[in-house]
This record gives sequence, C-alpha cells and structure tokens, in this order.
Amino acid sequence: MDDKEKVILEIRAGTGGDEASIFAADLVRMYQRYAEKEGWKFSILDYNQTSLGGYKTLVAEVAGREIVKMLKNESGVHRVQRIPETEKSGRVHTSTASVAVLPQVAPTEIQINPQDLEMSFFRSSGPGGQNVNKVETAVRILHKPSGIVVSSQVERSQASNKEKAMGILRAKLFEAQQQKNSQEIGGLRKDQIGTAERAEKIRTYNFPQDRITDHRLGKKFSRIEDVLNGNMDPIVKAFGKTESNSDQKK
Repeated sequence: MDDKEKVILEIRAGTGGDEASIFAADLVRMYQRYAEKEGWKFSILDYNQTSLGGYKTLVAEVAGREIVKMLKNESGVHRVQRIPETEKSGRVHTSTASVAVLPQVAPTEIQINPQDLEMSFFRSSGPGGQNVNKVETAVRILHKPSGIVVSSQVERSQASNKEKAMGILRAKLFEAQQQKNSQEIGGLRKDQIGTAERAEKIRTYNFPQDRITDHRLGKKFSRIEDVLNGNMDPIVKAFGKTESNSDQKK
C-alpha cells in the first residue's frame, strides 16, 4: 500500500522588504534540505524571485511519508532578527515570512465549477521577474467566487501546469471549506499565517544570539545555521514529544 502523503507548501515574504524575501529563501532552503534528508520529493510549482535571490513567494509540492505529521507545526509567521548584509551601520533588522502547509486533496473531494474559473497563460519568469521562456506555458487561475489566485509555471507544458495549479486551488478551497471561511477572501489561511505582521509570530530566529525560539512550545534551540540547512529534527521532535505527552494526559 502506498502510504505517501502530499502537501502544498507556500512561503511568502512578509514585512521587511528585501530582507524578508531573503529570509523567505532561507526557509525554502531549510524545507528543501529537510525534505532531501527525509527522502521526500520536493517539487517547486510557482515562485516570484527577486534580483537579490530572495523569494516574494514560492509554492512547492512535497510528497513522502508522514509529511503532514512532521510539517503541520510549521504553518504560521516566522520572524528573523539579524544584521542584513546591506546594513552598513550594523543595526539589527526584524523581518517576517509566512508559511502555510496545505494537505493535497483528490478531485473527488472538492467540486469546482469550470464556469467559476478564469484562466490566463503567461511566460515563466526568472530572478527579478524577467521572462525566461518564449512560450506561454505558465498558467494562472482565478477562482471567482473566493478570489483565490493560483499559478504554476515550472512544468514544460500548459496542460501540466494547469494540472498542478488545479491541485493548489483544490488544497486551498478544501482548507477554506474546513475552516468555514470560503466566503472571505484571504480568510483561507487566516488561522495559519495571520497578516504576516511582526507581532503575529510562531517562531523567532535571532542571529546575534544564535537562538531560535518557538513561542508555542516555549522552548529555545541553538545552531540557527544548522537548522536553516535542513537539520529541523530538534524542533520536529520537540513537537512530537509535546503532542505525545498531551495524548497521554487525555
């Protein structure tokens, strides 16, 4: 029996300008390397990259065993405190990026009326937004009733990108349905990522003190660079232990 799971992982730069985009890229690297370590398949579906190598947004599909269990606690606003490379006065900046983990759902689980969709095609883009493909294979879909917009641009054909984009849309609509927020634009991931303001945080990465604080666990972890290079085990295991203790108390 195939017990693999699939999730849509969405990372968005929040407050903090270029530094927020660079931090978003750091989170992408963290999840990508953690997926590699766990033997999961990490496939980028859509992205908006800046000229400095950061990401305004990145959407990926992650497939493998026990993904939902191990990544569900990553949803929320992540905050970073560090001195940007471009900062000449040595001042510590605070920036945010938001993460949403949405389990994929089968087409039979959520009904989408084709008449509710507005589809457009465009050329895929590279760093800074410039077009890197001469053919309009990328697909953008607007779900008119909810206002949700999704896109996929990394596959080589329109048909493949359309299929991937529909997968993202189903995941988002299912999540909205589960949270009874399908009537409200942007309400879809409200519980997960809030408004990406600095105050709405689940975890803080403090570089000057080499300390990661998870505000839900109330625990601190060191070796930030190791964690951002994919060594997320200490955090994942801490959540697992907390959940196991909680189950035993019931």
